[in-house]
Amino acid sequence: MIRVEKIIPGGFGLATGDDGKKIFLWNALPGEEISNFSITKNKSRYLEGIATHISSPSIHRVKPRDDCYLSTSPWQIMSYNYELAEKQNLIVELFREHQINITTPEIITDGREYYYRNKMEYALYYNNDTEKIDLAFHARGSHRKVVVTSSSIERPELFTRATEVINELNQKHEEARKYQSLLLRCNQLGEVSGGLYENHQPHPQFPTLTDKILNRSYSYSPNGFFQINLPVYELALKEITKHISTDNVLDLYSGVGTIGLSVARDCHLTLVECDKSAYAELERNAHSLSNVTTVYDKSENALSYIASGQTVILDPPRAGCDTKLITKLLEVTPSQIIYLSCNPATQARDIKLLLDKYKISSIKTFNFFPRTPHIENLVVLEKM
Repeated sequence: MIRVEKIIPGGFGLATGDDGKKIFLWNALPGEEISNFSITKNKSRYLEGIATHISSPSIHRVKPRDDCYLSTSPWQIMSYNYELAEKQNLIVELFREHQINITTPEIITDGREYYYRNKMEYALYYNNDTEKIDLAFHARGSHRKVVVTSSSIERPELFTRATEVINELNQKHEEARKYQSLLLRCNQLGEVSGGLYENHQPHPQFPTLTDKILNRSYSYSPNGFFQINLPVYELALKEITKHISTDNVLDLYSGVGTIGLSVARDCHLTLVECDKSAYAELERNAHSLSNVTTVYDKSENALSYIASGQTVILDPPRAGCDTKLITKLLEVTPSQIIYLSCNPATQARDIKLLLDKYKISSIKTFNFFPRTPHIENLVVLEKM
């Protein structure tokens, strides 16, 4: 019998075995006693696994909506209010690990727990009993596939289209092993683009989609990066807009341009992006604006665009900012830095360095990814 101590960054419940070994468990909440669990990873210093028998369930535990919840959204096991509180606690803990003491941040949500994802990638599974292909997800912690008959994390248009694609394959008596996956994306109007990835073949380019964000239209490829929860993303953009205090804005890691073009459309705006496909979309999205400069380069190589008296927007990948970029920001000290991150652990690491010249004026957490442990965090830094 082991007792779950707390939820840790990454989303696991943390327990300690009789031998002192740390055990990271899915399907486990703080305070629960676990009498049995399956092991998915066995390392010298820790175990990972899935709780299979809970002797004393938490009062915050709820019945998961989907059979496939461990594959797609493992926090379906807790009430939504408890999820929000745990995400706030994790932000405080992650910043404390870097010796940054913050008060519990406000967490912002549109209240929608399900049917929010506008992108989904499905696996294909051949059922020997029925001699047909089924939709599937990969079981958490293994290469095994789990057949999916319903899923409530993505917008319904995606699951409907996925089912249609599977039915078409079965009508043609196709083989599942021919395909790597099925990628689908839809816009706010419910229009779906995407399709099948074949094994050992280049990924096809699917028709672009268009969405409106804060009343501005953006085009993007289903294959590329674009926010998966646009209503909550808009709430984050409105919050960013409130804090911009200069008329010169540099948007690094800008993707297809949705942050800078939404929040700084009347400023002198420079957008930097290194992904070829995203940059092509960025140029299309910014082509009619004379006050906008687009730069095709890595953000850490575009250091000459950083200036004092400027607002710098950062939205880096999960790895966080390159050290060359942090060093340049500390050297030039632009007026403010607005840092949006999908990985608060690396965000806190970077901000710890920036606090040599800056102070935190605002922290807000956004629930972009309900029913999952993923967190989006916004920090505004002002020059001291």
